[in-house]
Amino acid sequence: MATVIQRIGLTGGIAAGKSTVSAHLRDLGATVIDYDALARLIVAPGSEGLARIVDEFGPAALSANGSLNRAWMAEHVFGRNADVGARERLDAIEHPLIYAQARRLEREVCQSCVSDDMTCKTTHVIVHDVPLLAEVFDSIPFHFNHVVTVEAPIAVRIARMMGERGMTREQALDRIRHQVDDATRRAIADIVIDSTQPIEQMFEVVDRLYASWM
Repeated sequence: MATVIQRIGLTGGIAAGKSTVSAHLRDLGATVIDYDALARLIVAPGSEGLARIVDEFGPAALSANGSLNRAWMAEHVFGRNADVGARERLDAIEHPLIYAQARRLEREVCQSCVSDDMTCKTTHVIVHDVPLLAEVFDSIPFHFNHVVTVEAPIAVRIARMMGERGMTREQALDRIRHQVDDATRRAIADIVIDSTQPIEQMFEVVDRLYASWM
């Protein structure tokens, strides 16, 4: 039985509720490729990505235990005093490595269907959970059947970052400032989900979407 792949792009601004939607899609049976997880994988201690970051940004990018110094990187890439072009230099290192890992995960899904067609679905939903999809939409090497963006007002997102992630208001605003606005995300999306609605209602929306993709 031939398997049809429905590739879904899922995005949303920081603290907009995208991760909640992503987790529910996984519970429904979708394969979720988490780009945040891939971003951590490609800079793990001893990795090519970490070595290239240290070469580009200097030894201060490395913690004493050999891991990426995330606080230092956040300040020097996203902070108000970050060097011009710092984010672009980091993206040039990380993005190709992340895309290669995403390709590998997609191949594993397809190979599992080929090797065990008795358990293979007629349609398989693969969700690319990409926080910055709008920023890379023209360069990411994937075509999406649908693009979903999850939204919440900026004030709600700031409150979530301060309450759930321990950020200061200034840090939260810095992160938002370094992302595109909701209008830009909507421009690439054919589906918009409001994460401020009651969660049961939001899950009903996601359930209907998943059923339509299947």
